[in-house]
This record gives sequence, C-alpha cells and structure tokens, in this order.
Amino acid sequence: MTASIVQMLSYPIKGLSGKTLDTVTLEKGRGFPFDRTFSFARNGSGVNPENPRPMPKSRFHVLARDEALARLHTEFDVSTRTLTVQDRETGFVFDCSTPSGQQQANQFIAGVVGLDADQSPTFIDGGDIHFTDVCVTSPQFMHAVSIINLASVRALGEKIGSLVDPHRFRGNLLVDGWPAFAELEAMEQEIELGSAKVRIIRRTKRCPATQVNLQTAQRDLDIPSLLDDHFGHSDMGVYAEVIEGGVIRAGDTVSDLQP
Repeated sequence: MTASIVQMLSYPIKGLSGKTLDTVTLEKGRGFPFDRTFSFARNGSGVNPENPRPMPKSRFHVLARDEALARLHTEFDVSTRTLTVQDRETGFVFDCSTPSGQQQANQFIAGVVGLDADQSPTFIDGGDIHFTDVCVTSPQFMHAVSIINLASVRALGEKIGSLVDPHRFRGNLLVDGWPAFAELEAMEQEIELGSAKVRIIRRTKRCPATQVNLQTAQRDLDIPSLLDDHFGHSDMGVYAEVIEGGVIRAGDTVSDLQP
C-alpha cells in the first residue's frame, strides 16, 4: 500500500476545533501556518498578551484540563480574527480583532469551563509563536509538524475492541499506508510530502487531552494508559521538522518508512 496524506488540519486556537485544509505551503524550519498561533491563557498564568512567549500547555485552556471545550464547534478566520462558535444549539460570533470582542470571547470561554467572570482567560495572539505542547523545548520543536499514522490508531482500536477517533490526537497530518507504529522507530528519517521534505525528530507522548470524546465532550477512554498497557509506551504520532519547503495536498504520496 502506498502511503499518502489522508487529511491535513490546522488548529488556529489552541484547545479549540481544527480546520481541514486542502493545500498547505510549508517553509523550511517553519510549522503549519497559523497552527496553535492563538490561545486562551488561564487567569494568572503569566502570559503577557503584549509580549507572548512559548509557555507550557498548563498555562492555557486546553482539553487536557477542560474537556467541556470539546462541545464547541469553532471556526477562526485568521485574517479578520473572527471567532465563530456553535455551542449546542446556540451560535456566537466574537470579533477578536478588538479589545471588546476579545473580552466577550474571554468571558464566554470562562462560562464554558465553569469559571466566574473574574477568572476569565485572556485571548492571546502569538504572532510568530506556535503554542504547541513542545513549544518550550526549542524553536525547532515549536515549528514542528505533527503526524499521525492511521494504522497505529487502528492497531490501538483493535487491541481495546473499540474504534478510536484519530482526531483525538489533534495532528496536522493524518497519514495512511505505513505499518502500525513504524513511525515511532523512524527517528531522523527524512520523508517526502508532496514537494516538501521533513525529518522525523520526536515521538509524541500522549496526555489526558486524548481521553476526551470529541463528540460527547466526556472522558471515555484513558488513551495514555491503554497505550502503555498494550504497547509498553504512551506515544502516538511523531513530530517532524520541515527541511525543504513545498506545497502539500490531501492525497499526496508520502515516502515509505525504512526499517
């Protein structure tokens, strides 16, 4: 089976919905455009909206601690900074290009995660920063692309006797055609994605965010523990550094991994 890109996603606001992309232009040493560029920082987190810098995920509202965020279906227009939210049967629109719109969005998120208004988060525009879970490690990791091998996800599902939604892992690229978990043994391998090339640099250790069912906003599968029980590790997916820029599209062929 020839490996290929099944789906590409960017998550503009950390902790909220992903956006499916048909075409992405990657640049050398850069991550997915606008992926985790924006966030809602926790009250008292120390994140400065005027001078943001890479921070641990514990400083932000994310699924690892706030599973209620999964009930929101969101779209974020990076050009206008407009956040559109569907919360169950009710829709909201916030103009995050203005202080008043940001404050309204902050208060809305506080309500979703069960905080009082005086504990509202702060909307953060990270500019050149990607608030990934490994952003504090180095600029190289902050700009890494996350890849999920769908065969690995299926292998986990087969072990536990339940389908596992690959979107729980919030990867940028969903790839099919590689052997299950082969990506975890492919450190430093270079692979071609369309006209771009990346180098695999790190396995992705999974956290409680993956416990959350994205349809019900409930924690129903302890993914990290299940991975450890059945495979002896809690890793799913890898991070890759862009070493040659280029255009990638859904359906593009991906290099095979070497044993």
